[in-house]
Amino acid sequence: MTMENGTPVEEANVKKSIGARPKTPVREQQRLDPSEREAIIAREAVSFFAEHGFEGQTRELAKRLRITQPLLYRYFPSKEALIERVYQEVFVGRWKPSWEKVIADRSVPLKMRLTRFYREYAEVILTYEWIRLFMFAGLKDLGLNARYLKMLRERAFERVIEEIRFEYGRPSTREVPTTVLEIEMVWGLHAAIFYLGVRQFIYSMPLEADVNSIIDAKVTTFLGGIRSVLPAKL
Repeated sequence: MTMENGTPVEEANVKKSIGARPKTPVREQQRLDPSEREAIIAREAVSFFAEHGFEGQTRELAKRLRITQPLLYRYFPSKEALIERVYQEVFVGRWKPSWEKVIADRSVPLKMRLTRFYREYAEVILTYEWIRLFMFAGLKDLGLNARYLKMLRERAFERVIEEIRFEYGRPSTREVPTTVLEIEMVWGLHAAIFYLGVRQFIYSMPLEADVNSIIDAKVTTFLGGIRSVLPAKL
């Protein structure tokens, strides 16, 4: 092999070739707007806790997001703060104020109003994330369920009872306070619809009928039996 300054020519050419090869630029980690990154973390937390429960560790969530745990805590200073954001995103944020107007719109027959409300409500809650997060929150006793159910009673249950009383010519809840039995009856209807999600996303039992058809039947049955617990006419 030909030598050049004591170095084989072939070897020298290889070294020159390597040295001349342009360096591949290192791809910098994508920079996100803080509000955008916060939203991404919150969305992923919803999925993460729905899958693993609220026992899931933030370091595992950070790994899933491909960020460091300190960076996660820069946006949410504690796990409790992150869980609160999940509550606001899923339970408060997905509630539609328009539902309250639907329930109270007396230009529409009561059965149609309740059917529409529960059909639309079911579209929101009968999901993997909503059902599992609600169940996990209850098992963990985080207080989230109590807050949500208080909101549900104030925004929906009390309105439903008021409209039922009006429909059947019974005194307003302003004249005769809502009774325990009336609330229990509404709970029964609501729980029956919620249970459709439990069957799907907790027990892994697919529904054998269309959700809307089931809701229609449950509302009809509910209205047929509610009269017995309403207060007497004044």
